[in-house]
Amino acid sequence: MTIKLHKIVLPLLMAVAPFFSHAEESTWDHIKQTGELRIGVAQGEPWYFKDPATGQWNGIGYNVGKVLAKDLGVKLVPVETTWGNAIAALQAGQIDTMLVLDPTDERRKAADFSDQPFLWYAQGVLIRDGIPAANWEDLNRPDIKIGVTLGSSPDLILTKKLPKAQLVRFTNMDEGVAAFYAGRVDALSYVHPALALQQAKVHKGNLILPKPIIAISTGGAIRKESDPRFRNFLNEEFVKIYKSGQTKQFYEDALKLRGVDVSKVPSVIKEEWQ
Repeated sequence: MTIKLHKIVLPLLMAVAPFFSHAEESTWDHIKQTGELRIGVAQGEPWYFKDPATGQWNGIGYNVGKVLAKDLGVKLVPVETTWGNAIAALQAGQIDTMLVLDPTDERRKAADFSDQPFLWYAQGVLIRDGIPAANWEDLNRPDIKIGVTLGSSPDLILTKKLPKAQLVRFTNMDEGVAAFYAGRVDALSYVHPALALQQAKVHKGNLILPKPIIAISTGGAIRKESDPRFRNFLNEEFVKIYKSGQTKQFYEDALKLRGVDVSKVPSVIKEEWQ
């Protein structure tokens, strides 16, 4: 019996040994050993978008990933995921980082995030022509209808900030854009780079950053692990990318591809906001 048990257990231990060794391997060591940096990519302009003709990814997040891979001396590998599944993909070891994934209290329970951002965006409003609004309080009126995506950060923020306004909740941003175009809502609220793209599509409204500006920074999500080398690398890279102007260039390139006049939209460099 002892001999038979030994013959069964030993192959099992050998079979699971690679799993344990991979699980203990840090992100930094995995990148260096494989020669690859795997970033999550999810459709959503201007962060990530895929050319249907070529299958090539582009966007701000993807281009930041290219810089990271180059400075690491490794190949960039985009791994398709969704915004909702990105944390699970990190935990499962399918990706090394997800860029432009904002830290929330819920996400922080399952993943870590870089300390340094590589861009800033603001809570913006695309508002119908003829409605003057410079401050959030200007929108806090019962005759103003503002479209938001149900359960999104804008929904949560504006529910508290604009108790008198009528918030019209849509299941996705496309529905909100259609309602704005048809005149069923007076304004849309989302992060300002996404609104800049929508304004270019509908050719209506004014994009504003109401005061006081609600600023949101974004960097990269990473796995929870004890080895700090990959996190430290990201922090150093993000500072360099931000200060060198690369972030701004990636942002403007993504907008220009969709016909946006970048001189008329707010920057993603916080220091340039008025």
